[in-house]
Amino acid sequence: MGARDPVTSMARFSSVRHVLAAVPALALLASCTVVPGGTPAPTPPPVATPANAAALSLARGPAIESFGLLPRDSAAALDAFQASCHVVTRREDQTGLTQPADWYQACAEAPEWPRGNAAQFFSAHFETVRVGDGAAFATGYFEPQILGSREKHPGFDAPVYAMPDDLTRAWPDDMPQAEREGRPPLGRYDEDGRFVSYYTRAEIEDGALEGRGLEIGWAADPVELFFLQIQGSGRLVTPEGEVIRIGYAGQNGHAYTGIGGVMREQGLLGDGPGQYPGSMQGIMQYIRENPEDGRALMRMNESWVFFTELEGDGPLGSIGVPVRGESSVAVDPKFVPYGAPVFLATDRAEARGLWVAQDTGGAIRGPNRFDTFWGAGERAREIAGGMSARGEALLFLPRGTLDRLGVP
Repeated sequence: MGARDPVTSMARFSSVRHVLAAVPALALLASCTVVPGGTPAPTPPPVATPANAAALSLARGPAIESFGLLPRDSAAALDAFQASCHVVTRREDQTGLTQPADWYQACAEAPEWPRGNAAQFFSAHFETVRVGDGAAFATGYFEPQILGSREKHPGFDAPVYAMPDDLTRAWPDDMPQAEREGRPPLGRYDEDGRFVSYYTRAEIEDGALEGRGLEIGWAADPVELFFLQIQGSGRLVTPEGEVIRIGYAGQNGHAYTGIGGVMREQGLLGDGPGQYPGSMQGIMQYIRENPEDGRALMRMNESWVFFTELEGDGPLGSIGVPVRGESSVAVDPKFVPYGAPVFLATDRAEARGLWVAQDTGGAIRGPNRFDTFWGAGERAREIAGGMSARGEALLFLPRGTLDRLGVP
């Protein structure tokens, strides 16, 4: 909710995330979700044994009491952890580090634990571990809020589409059987019954889906809609004050092209004369000041995201739990168990503190790569749009887990 690249991220909730590639200061998301054709077969997780712990280079970290957890920070993290309990106590951990039973005690006590003393909850139930060298890189994502309408009228003419029923997965007839590995690609059947690629961003913008009743609403600004697609979830706010919450439903099957990377290659981003800041805000400024070139630049990204209207408490992360601003973080679930608290000690004060793993992204890769969620609104937009933090990460695991894994 595409993929974030290893350097910069833009988020999609409950989705395969997109990126604005290779812009170090750019931090925007996207969490992994179901796409047309069903979910892929799960990869068997590594076996949780001492050998596996060695393979993941685990090392015990300091006592949680030494962290100086802030009351508000730890209380918010406790709420986020509790919301994840129905997942961690039932779902197989891809890392192989924990088992559902490991989480039972903490999850049983979380609902009644006094929030004013939440720091002690984490000290009582968790121990810390450093994965790899613990050197963390954190970006940020947020839930965009843009001007929109349920009906098309002057000033509101950028369509927000639901999933089309002709978007499907299949093998092209001319693809040799020996090359058909993994999931079939996304595409559609044309009028002659041939399986072809689905419509590109440019084709959709030029009207390929018009007249099919797929419009959830209409955005006032196609540039804002472009960035909302990259985030993968957001809000359309009508002039009458109605808030229409939308979330990632699927994608057209075309590869994502990070326009930030293109701009950097063209010398448009940087600190020099005539260059634009390497952030979401800088990229948007360029597009607005150069509308023709900006439109062509956006069309280089042929990927298009389809949405569904959402109800309930916040956008959903990849485990189906609503993500919470300044508490939820996207991780690589091969290294960090979903639901696990993570302490980030970074060179950006905003990102320092306790987070809970509730989301992921296609380019959030490795044991110490994180994408912090900041909620909605201008503050969230500002922080996420420029978040690029480095420091140290410590993973919290239920007490006794490290002994079982044989971590010295």
